[in-house]
Amino acid sequence: MNLFATCPKGLEYLLKDELVAIGAGNVKEALAGVSFEGSLETAYRACLWSRMASRVLLPVAEFEAATPEALYEGIQDIDWAEHLAAHGTLAVDANTAQSKLTHSQFIALKTKDAIVDQFRAASGARPDVDPEEPDLRVNVRLRRDRATVSIDLSGSPLHRRGWRERQGEAPLKENLASAMLVRARWPRIYAEGGALVDPMCGSGTLLIEGALMAAGVAPGLRRGYYGFLGWLKHDYAMWRTLWEEAKAAADEGLRNLRPVFFGSDSDGNMVQTAKRNAQAANVAGFVHLDRRDAVHVAPPPETPLGLVITNPPYGERLGDRAELPQLYRELGQALKERFPGWRAAVLAGDEELGRALRLSPDKRYALFNGALETPLLTFSLRARDEAPREARPLSDGAQMLKNRLEKNVRHLRKRLSREGISCWRAYDQDLPEYAAAIDVYEDWLHIQEYKAPQDIPVDVARNRLREVVRVAAEVFGTPRDRIAVKTRERGKGGSKYGQFDQQGQFVEVGEGGLRFLINPTDYLDTGLFLDHRLVRAKIRELAAGKHFLNLFAYTGTASVYAAAGDARDTTTVDLSATYLDWASRNLALNGFTGNRHRLVQEDALSFLEKRSMQYGLIYVDPPTFSNSKKADDFDVQRDHVKLLLLCAERLLPEGIIVFSNNFRRFQLDRAALEPHFQIEDWSAPSIPFDFSRRHDIHGCWLLRKPFVNPWRT
Repeated sequence: MNLFATCPKGLEYLLKDELVAIGAGNVKEALAGVSFEGSLETAYRACLWSRMASRVLLPVAEFEAATPEALYEGIQDIDWAEHLAAHGTLAVDANTAQSKLTHSQFIALKTKDAIVDQFRAASGARPDVDPEEPDLRVNVRLRRDRATVSIDLSGSPLHRRGWRERQGEAPLKENLASAMLVRARWPRIYAEGGALVDPMCGSGTLLIEGALMAAGVAPGLRRGYYGFLGWLKHDYAMWRTLWEEAKAAADEGLRNLRPVFFGSDSDGNMVQTAKRNAQAANVAGFVHLDRRDAVHVAPPPETPLGLVITNPPYGERLGDRAELPQLYRELGQALKERFPGWRAAVLAGDEELGRALRLSPDKRYALFNGALETPLLTFSLRARDEAPREARPLSDGAQMLKNRLEKNVRHLRKRLSREGISCWRAYDQDLPEYAAAIDVYEDWLHIQEYKAPQDIPVDVARNRLREVVRVAAEVFGTPRDRIAVKTRERGKGGSKYGQFDQQGQFVEVGEGGLRFLINPTDYLDTGLFLDHRLVRAKIRELAAGKHFLNLFAYTGTASVYAAAGDARDTTTVDLSATYLDWASRNLALNGFTGNRHRLVQEDALSFLEKRSMQYGLIYVDPPTFSNSKKADDFDVQRDHVKLLLLCAERLLPEGIIVFSNNFRRFQLDRAALEPHFQIEDWSAPSIPFDFSRRHDIHGCWLLRKPFVNPWRT
């Protein structure tokens, strides 16, 4: 069966890993959730074992619902007697976006009416409404006038574990706490003998979740209610078996759990609440709690390693915002001085408060605490004998480089700010001795060293690269762990996107009001070609009302822009499953999911030769050459005419092809193409201002298929 698990934004990748671990198949991230396939047992295991999920949904129907009547009829087409007894109880949740039906309460009411009317017409009886613990909870999700109707197997949010007495003023949901612990490497630290410390523990959520995680206790074990318990297709025997297995594992895990959990809070009432919560969760004997200000936090005796993790106030609900930077500074100082060799993780209220810690994070994760975007910062705290070395003065050449880079930043800053650009090129071989390009991706730097000429000694080239990295770090104030450095040579086999590393680290950045995932470390390119910024904007401008085709799609950024430009639908084609998965994430990150956005793993030429679909806008950005084992060799100079003529066969009258490539010696064969297209060389207008030194970095042409009047003789 097809299933969908929802989660807070930022937890999708962790949830995907969880679902794979419990045996789910075809697992794919979406925006604030993950789709997957599995049996009823898989669904039960997800409800019982997922620490990250909010709900587990079983879709039962999908249909167009642009009007109240269409919604009502679509709901009535479902046989609800298969799911709910006529004398049972019912609740409906609904949400809507980019649809003509804009009120979620109306959608829920209309859905309830359709279900009740079906039962009343069949037997005269009707289900009652129970908003708290119904026998059946129905979820209706409306996106772009298309409804997805699901059975909510979880019934109530899965972050409600069943042990919480009450929460503080600034609650931390249990699934967000689990995500913090996993991102901070708590399972590994516990396995290595480490302790867990929370100096602002509130109601104890992080400590309790950390203890249950260490003991291997299923997070849903203590829940008394699930949405499937009153569902007619519920398999009681199967569920009981799974629950008893989890209970046995929990008993064994708690017998072997070490008492290495330490929490404190300045509010004595919250300390008492945390104690009662720990008792309800059966971990009270393993958690030591006391009243203390966060700035007085200290490691437990004879504990050389561990994790300090906390969720300080943000100023949104607690405390005076103006006083918080001082609290963060004092906390950072305490961590630096008293926890050498430990790790730390802080869910900071925002970037400014994170910087107030005055610690250099090794990772930053974008998480959401309710509606608040809150960066999770993780740190490796320096041991006392790891004092930083005093930096040597810059060489004359490095100082020249620094002066040039600072000048570039001053020159571009106002325009970047005015146009809302956060990903841009800051330097591109401005000084011949320092042959590198420096790209800014918000708080990351991406440095590409052009391969040095043969007459430059290897040690000289290596030293110059080190100077580029040092100067860039100083000018932008970027820690070294957020600077990706690469030597720009041709990838193996002529690949356009040669692979460098296997860290799998994705960072979310913005462009043109949209969000994209980049990978700064693993590939020659990051996943977002900055020199094509204006090309993507042109695609958004041209896409309205058109069927859009994206060939050699890479990470699907052009498809996101086309969807944002109100394309009727998008088709994204690439030979690589890795890049199609990345494209799927980019689309989902911006809310573009469903049947209107197809992803096809196929060679572009084969796709054009086999398909008959017609498109109003086609984007083609092929590699210079490719010799993939999965397709025939491709050379853009040799094969572009064939490629574009195949595109012409798939182009509607008056349709447009946006054709670009980065082969600097490329010559468009106008003689072969002009009989079929009106050609506009759009290369110069397509180069962004921050790439002015590289006017030939790519070429771009707009090829229009002329309209033929059938009545003209």
